[in-house]
Amino acid sequence: QVQLVESGGGLVQAGESLRLSCSVSGSTFSNNAIGWYRQAPGKQREVIAGISRGGITDYADSVKGRFTISRDSAKNTVYLQMTSLTPEDTAVYYCNGGGFGTGGYYSRNYWGQGTQVTVSS
Repeated sequence: QVQLVESGGGLVQAGESLRLSCSVSGSTFSNNAIGWYRQAPGKQREVIAGISRGGITDYADSVKGRFTISRDSAKNTVYLQMTSLTPEDTAVYYCNGGGFGTGGYYSRNYWGQGTQVTVSS
């Protein structure tokens, strides 16, 4: 059974940091790259970061240099460290199971339930 569970969301002020966690079921973690998406109110869901099984990372331009994705194989967990947050980062953040190709990270349509991140100005 595919299972991804996000945690770590919350309310922070602009300029602060937050770390999201995604706990992934064993087979999903070992067989897939893992990515983070976000969806702001009234906007489409967008991919913001991905990490391959081998640790190759990919970031959207909007978060490059501020967000860091990492994976802990011992804990079957993927993290998203977010720094210098702005109100534009306010969204529901979703963990995703996918793959890596020549175009970077892509989704295989395995999703967590999402965690809300709100950044106040």
